[in-house]
Amino acid sequence: MRIFHLSAECYPVAKVGGLADVVGALPKYQNQAGLNAAVVMPFYDRKFVQENTFDVVFQGTSLLGTRRIYFEILKEQTNKLGFELYLVKIPGLLDRENVYSYPDERDQFMAFQLCFLDWINWSGQTPDLVHCHDHHSGLVPFMMYHSALYTRLANVPTVFTIHNGQYHGAFGWDRLNLLPEIDMFKAGLLEWAGGINPLACAVKCCWRYTTVSPSYLHELELSSNGLEYLFYLEGQKGVGILNGIDTEVWNPETDPMLPAHFTAVTVTKGKNQNKEALCQRFNLSTDKPLVAFIGRLVEEKGSDLLPAAIERSIQEHGDKVNFLVLGTGDPATELQLNALKELHPTQCAVFIGYDEALAHLVYAGADFLLMPSRVEPCGLNQMYALRYGTMPMVRSTGGLRDTVIDFGEEGGYGIRFDHVNVDDMSLAISRAVVLYDDTRKMQTLRKRMMALDFSWGRSAKEYTNLYQSLIL
Repeated sequence: MRIFHLSAECYPVAKVGGLADVVGALPKYQNQAGLNAAVVMPFYDRKFVQENTFDVVFQGTSLLGTRRIYFEILKEQTNKLGFELYLVKIPGLLDRENVYSYPDERDQFMAFQLCFLDWINWSGQTPDLVHCHDHHSGLVPFMMYHSALYTRLANVPTVFTIHNGQYHGAFGWDRLNLLPEIDMFKAGLLEWAGGINPLACAVKCCWRYTTVSPSYLHELELSSNGLEYLFYLEGQKGVGILNGIDTEVWNPETDPMLPAHFTAVTVTKGKNQNKEALCQRFNLSTDKPLVAFIGRLVEEKGSDLLPAAIERSIQEHGDKVNFLVLGTGDPATELQLNALKELHPTQCAVFIGYDEALAHLVYAGADFLLMPSRVEPCGLNQMYALRYGTMPMVRSTGGLRDTVIDFGEEGGYGIRFDHVNVDDMSLAISRAVVLYDDTRKMQTLRKRMMALDFSWGRSAKEYTNLYQSLIL
C-alpha cells in the first residue's frame, strides 16, 4: 500500500507545532507495520536539509496562474527518518528558511500542491492513497477529482487530517486563477462564507476526514471558526483517531538529552536526578513540587492566565511550590511572566523561546505539567509528560479529555479541571501541592502513568484499517 503524506511540517526537518511531530512519526510506524508510506513537504533552507544529502529525482514546470514556475523534487538519500522524504523546491518561492509568515504564503502552499500533483501525474506514479494534513494541502482532493489535468488520479482515495480546525487558509475568489483548469460546475466545493476555503474544500471532497482525537471530532461541530455547520453536514465522513507519540524519541530510559535515565522501576531516583539538574539551571529548590508549562504563549493554550494563576498560587501556598514556564508567543504574556520571575526569583523560572533539549529535561524533571488549553485538538505534551512520569494537569477538552483521567477517579493518574479561568487553575495547583506530600501515592501514580500506551503503533493500526476500508 503506497501512501503519500502531504504536510507543511515534519519533525525534524521543520517544526512549528504538533503537526510536525505527527507527520514525523506516523509514516515511520506505518512502514514498520508493512505499509509503504512517504512524506512530501516544501523545501526549507534549514539545518536538517543543510546537513543531509538529497537527490533530485524529478524536474518540471507548473503554472501558478499565468506564472510558470520551475520546480524540483528532492529525495533524502538514506531514508534515515524511517520513511522516504521528498521536498518540493521552487526557486524564489519554496527555498526559504521559515515555514510560515511570508506575505506570499498562500502562493507558496498553492504552488506546493500543484507541483506535487504535477510530479506524480507526469512521472506516472499512482499512489494507493494520498493523505493530506491541514489546510496547506487542502485543495489537493478537489484538484484530483475536478481538474482535467489530473483525471489519471481521479480514482485515488484521499484522507484529510484536521490538526487544528481554527485555521482554514481562506482567500478570495480573485485568486481562483491560481488553480489549474477546473470543472466550474464544481466550484461550489471550493466555497465557504463567500471565499475559497481550503480546509472546508478538503472536508467536502476527501473520501474520509480524520481528527486527532475522538473528542475533537465532535467539538468541531461546536467550535471550528465558522465551519460548525459544515462539520454537522459532513459528520458521517469523520473519524476520530487519537494521535500517538514516538516512543523511540520520547523514552526516559534512552533519551540522550537527559542527564539521568530511568524506567518505571527507577522513576523516583531518576526524576530526582533530572529535577536536580533542572532546578540547578534555574536556581530553584528541589524539595518543592515543580509545576511546569511548555508551549506557545497564545490564547488557545490558556497561557494568558498563567501569570495570574501563578501569582495567586504563590500567595496561597507561600514558598511551598515552584513554577517553570518554557515558551514564546504573546509579548504581553512574556512581559508579565518575566515580571513574575523578577518578583519571585526563587519560585518562578521563565525561559522565553523554545529549546528541544530543555523541553525533554522539563518533562523528566518536573513533577506536574499544566495545560489549561481553551482548544486542544489532541495535545502531545500530556503524553510526553506521562511517558516521563510527570503528572499532567489539564483542562477537560479535546484530546486532553481523551488521554487524562483524574487521579480521584478509578484508575486515574492526572488532574483535570473544567474551566479556563484562574479559579480552576489555582484549585488544580492546590490539589497538586497536597498530592505531592503523599510520597507513596505519587510513586504509585508515576508508575501507573509510565505503564500507559500512547504509542504510534496503536494509532498507526487504526489509520491502516481506515486506508484498507477505502482501497479495497
